[in-house]
Amino acid sequence: MALHFELVTPEKLVRSESVYMVVVPGSEGDFGVLEGHAPFMSTVRDGEIQVFSSATAAPESIPVVGGFAEVNEKGLTVLAEKAG
Repeated sequence: MALHFELVTPEKLVRSESVYMVVVPGSEGDFGVLEGHAPFMSTVRDGEIQVFSSATAAPESIPVVGGFAEVNEKGLTVLAEKAG
């Protein structure tokens, strides 16, 4: 199973890929998203998104500034003010 992850800024689509897990810096604390996560929406605080390509892989960190995250049946979408 894989989670579909998209990272979008006002300028461009930064990422669109299938991954194992993503950890997002939410306004109420960091949260991890795996395939099948319940629908969820949160604001994103300045920080780093951690992307795990597999269960055993080291995370790749992507700096982000503000925005929103939405988890739905299609996967995780992060709409960031700035990324990278």
